[in-house]
Amino acid sequence: MRIPRIIGTAAVIAAAATLAACSASGPTPSESSPAAAQDGYPIVIEHALGTTTITEKPERVATVNWANHEVPLALGVVPVGMAAANFGDDDGDGLLPWVAEKLDELGAQAPVLFDETDGIDFEAVADTDPDVILAAYSGLTQEDYDTLSEIAPVVAYTESAWATEWREMIQLNSTGMGMAAEGEALIADLEAQMAETVGAFPQLEGKPTMFLTHIDTTDLSEVSFYTTHDTRVKFFEDLGLTMPKSVVEASADGSFSGTISAE
Repeated sequence: MRIPRIIGTAAVIAAAATLAACSASGPTPSESSPAAAQDGYPIVIEHALGTTTITEKPERVATVNWANHEVPLALGVVPVGMAAANFGDDDGDGLLPWVAEKLDELGAQAPVLFDETDGIDFEAVADTDPDVILAAYSGLTQEDYDTLSEIAPVVAYTESAWATEWREMIQLNSTGMGMAAEGEALIADLEAQMAETVGAFPQLEGKPTMFLTHIDTTDLSEVSFYTTHDTRVKFFEDLGLTMPKSVVEASADGSFSGTISAE
């Protein structure tokens, strides 16, 4: 299991390989677990949009929104359906490279891919007949959650949309699959890999960094960036990097991205 299959963007993966600063310094799984590991059923998960109860181990796992499918894949489970990649998909097959690689490794065909260009395709999700829907890292609205909950139990984020950090995402989604222990083992494995990789670059510890969302070449007066609430930025903190004061101050409204004057 390699880091790229869990950390959700190519930019973060590149950072993990080349901008590493120190061993992982985030909270241990027991300190940050949003849903305590449970023996047996029912499993009850509290989150921002309600309470999800799972009465038996799911056999058919579906995921919606960005990156949630990477948790079951990392644990050897191929979803019956998942969101098609709508950003960074260079060959147009709906799969990012490390996802396609993992499917090949598991000897599996691509599952049903949900087109989320205009929002969640509820009918397509329902057609996969899932036992659980994973969306720990997502932008679900209450209406989205309520509609999906009519199809199957839904695992949503604990606090804010698009603000679930990677450990919590693994914990929530693996718990929803009835695989909480395997999720904790995955976190420990990833942290060990990170420590080994980033330990080679101690000179970067404490260096300020800014994660740009994109650059608009037609207007260079503003910079678009991810705030301190975004999981990709939090991953930089795992690497020992820090956020500039301007980014910290611009993150005060709780959103996961924003714009700031280039000055």
